[in-house]
Amino acid sequence: MEAVDPTVFRLAIFVLAIFVGYYVVWSVTPALHTPLMAVTNAISSVIIVGALAAAAAHSPDGTLTQNVLISKGAGAVAAGLAAVNIFGGFLVTQRMLAMYKKKEHRK
Repeated sequence: MEAVDPTVFRLAIFVLAIFVGYYVVWSVTPALHTPLMAVTNAISSVIIVGALAAAAAHSPDGTLTQNVLISKGAGAVAAGLAAVNIFGGFLVTQRMLAMYKKKEHRK
């Protein structure tokens, strides 16, 4: 019996996570969108920490190997995308919360 290639296994988990995430997000009622955005921002902040750790990677002997360069590049891309997600999440949350404020009547 052959073992499954770890790359194929991780790719399958990633694809399943995409489907689960899609159905979870699109089945949320409108009243729960603001709390969902807050949780998404919290998760993105954890991703930023991991991305910064990946971007700070170095080899034990101090040389820049291909794996270190890939890790630094992937960490930088992940940090950038997570930062955009956090910023956009705060903008959307602020806009949604503004919809629930009472409007002032002008005289």
